Amino acid sequence: MKRGRGFTLLELLVVLIILGLLAALVGPRVVGRLGKAKGEIARSQIALLEAALDQFRLDVGRYPTTEEGLRVLIEPPEDEEARSRWQGPYLKKRKIPVDPWGRPYHYRSPGEHGEYDLWSYGADGQPGGEGENADITSWD
Repeated sequence: MKRGRGFTLLELLVVLIILGLLAALVGPRVVGRLGKAKGEIARSQIALLEAALDQFRLDVGRYPTTEEGLRVLIEPPEDEEARSRWQGPYLKKRKIPVDPWGRPYHYRSPGEHGEYDLWSYGADGQPGGEGENADITSWD
């Protein structure tokens, strides 16, 4: 009698177990790197916003107030004197980026750590935290 040329159930189970072990070993490393990558993206975006804020200061003579926020990097301020000196928009895409977790960056001027503070609360959106949940700030 001829025997079929397919895989046996045992062979398929062995392959599935091997694939499961590989996924268990590689998966956490990939996810960990994704979290680190998002942190690096946030740091890069904060650096970009800092450069735009510095250019705004050179033109207008001051950093935006907390009330004006980052919006004045793409729209002229309401203050008539500042509006006359404004040379923006200061961001190429004329859009204020959100952090890699989809939330807006926080801005305060005058800041508690310098002339202004600019930060993201990380993956959890809460102050403090460690690892992927750590705050990413302009003053560190």
